[in-house]
Amino acid sequence: MSLQPQPVKAETVDLLKVNVYANRRDLGVAAGRAAAARIKELLGSKERIRMIFAAAPSQNEFLETLSSDPDIDWSRITAFHMDEYIGLPNDAPQTFSRFLTEKLFDKVKPGRVHLIDSSSSIEAECERYGSLIREAPIDIVCLGIGENGHIAFNDPPVADFEDPYTIKAVELDDACRQQQVNDGCFPTFGDVPTHALTLTIPTLTSASYLYCMVPGPTKRAAVRRTLDGGISTECPSTVLRRHPDCTLYVDRDSYGA
Repeated sequence: MSLQPQPVKAETVDLLKVNVYANRRDLGVAAGRAAAARIKELLGSKERIRMIFAAAPSQNEFLETLSSDPDIDWSRITAFHMDEYIGLPNDAPQTFSRFLTEKLFDKVKPGRVHLIDSSSSIEAECERYGSLIREAPIDIVCLGIGENGHIAFNDPPVADFEDPYTIKAVELDDACRQQQVNDGCFPTFGDVPTHALTLTIPTLTSASYLYCMVPGPTKRAAVRRTLDGGISTECPSTVLRRHPDCTLYVDRDSYGA
């Protein structure tokens, strides 16, 4: 194993631990190894653990590192993902279930994988998936932050820190849809679906441990608002500053150092 990447800066903002790395590769490796260590620690004392994953290019290096650890007993892990478009065919390359299946689930074979199915009744799917989430506490959430400060698809217009729902249907903010083009996931703005299913903010922040990976210059404004602004749904990711055990992994490009 190569040397553990060390942060070039570390700070704490309210409760949020912030580690700044030289580049996105170091960021992803460090975050992946930290999450792997936590998984193994939890499996040392629990029969099963439950994890939620984000699907985005920002997670690539993290997922690559996590999936390459040979000592994780994935058969004892139940995996969820945090959002899915409404209106795409199930076999569309942009679905988040496909992204995570290819990047992680097919490689590590978790004991249970629960994918969001947005192809039929949205109300019924919210009830089905919400029930699965509520069966037991969530141990770890691995997430990112959007250019507009969203976590999952909780964009500023629909974000609710006291949301009564576990999962809900939302209309996507224009900035969120443009990010999908910027990330290379869709060719044009008009190709991006207008609606999605998302786990809510209380669902995500209910987890015991949060690992948040946010590399790249396009995320700099969002990172600065997350760390410097007031805690408000105007920048939903600011809620991470209230979580008792969340670590934000950024690189020089996203941090602005």
